[in-house]
Amino acid sequence: MRKLVCIIILILSALSAFGQKADLRRGNREFKKKEYAKADISYRKALMQDTASVAAHYNLANNLYRQENFDEAAKQLDAVQLTASEETFASDYYFNRGDVAVAKEDWQTAVNMFKEALRRSPEDLDAKENYLYARNKLQEQQQQQNQDQNQDQNQDQNQNQNQDQDQNQDQNQDQNKDQDQQNQNQNQNQDNQKDQQQQPQGQQPQISPQQAQQMLQAIQEKEKQTQEKVDEKKAEALKSRQKEKNW
Repeated sequence: MRKLVCIIILILSALSAFGQKADLRRGNREFKKKEYAKADISYRKALMQDTASVAAHYNLANNLYRQENFDEAAKQLDAVQLTASEETFASDYYFNRGDVAVAKEDWQTAVNMFKEALRRSPEDLDAKENYLYARNKLQEQQQQQNQDQNQDQNQDQNQNQNQDQDQNQDQNQDQNKDQDQQNQNQNQNQDNQKDQQQQPQGQQPQISPQQAQQMLQAIQEKEKQTQEKVDEKKAEALKSRQKEKNW
């Protein structure tokens, strides 16, 4: 029974491998004819039979690159990067991955991938040329980023300086307003003093010490009489209350 199961598994594996190779060969024929839509279907069928197939991912990525679907092509190549690096055609894998990075203007990745391709095939002049091109583009990108960063810093500094100047101007304006207000108040006080000096001084009556003493005595006498009347009313009120209590 175990032998029968093993035989069936081997047969299914052989059929699957045969079917996958058939799909890959069909996809390659369609790719050469530039029938990219048909080739896409064939390569994806091959992947359904073996999702880890480096050849299927690699071929599908090339087909997607021809259709300018660079993001998906990068995903297909990245999916098998670890295993592809050990294949005999690893230099081709890294070269194509570098081309995809160039199409996406991902210069750092392009430099890294062409470098890996050259490590495996130092005599590859195309890889060397592409490596130099990507490296120059990366340097230009870094220089531009540094320039942009410096411009941003300068703009921030200028903006801060302008804000400080505006604040100083506002403070100076406020101080000038306060000084103007003080001057205005001072001028108003001076005008008031002038008006008071210009007005005729009224003649105040002169009172002798004897007259002042007499007036004070008269006021005190009047207050005394008023207090006596109040005391009389209080006394009458007390008498009436006492009568009520005496029964």
